[in-house]
Amino acid sequence: MKKKNILYSFKYAFTGIISSIKKERNMKIHISIMTIVMLLGIILKIQKIEWIICIILFGLVISLEMINTSIEIVVDMVMPNKNENAKNAKDISAGAVLIVAITSLIIGLIIFIPKIYNFLLTII
Repeated sequence: MKKKNILYSFKYAFTGIISSIKKERNMKIHISIMTIVMLLGIILKIQKIEWIICIILFGLVISLEMINTSIEIVVDMVMPNKNENAKNAKDISAGAVLIVAITSLIIGLIIFIPKIYNFLLTII
């Protein structure tokens, strides 16, 4: 019986991931940016440690976006009318995603700008 429960947990988790990608605009944006970064990483041959950093950041941004979405859904369910605390909860969770996204962007620029510069020097 336990094995079945674990399998159901994975099934529900994958359903949540797929649902957030299909329904959430910001998730589509994050997935698109992740795809572009991965392609750039392949083209520019980033190092193993740089891949590890990028993958950690992908996971942080995407999971935090999913948590933000969950918070927004729950707040809307329990507080359908305008409420300052509900608004603050939603704004704060959105702000957390923004902080991680900006941090990821800065780290991405640190990794990729020198590689892009060197790449451009080789083709000029």
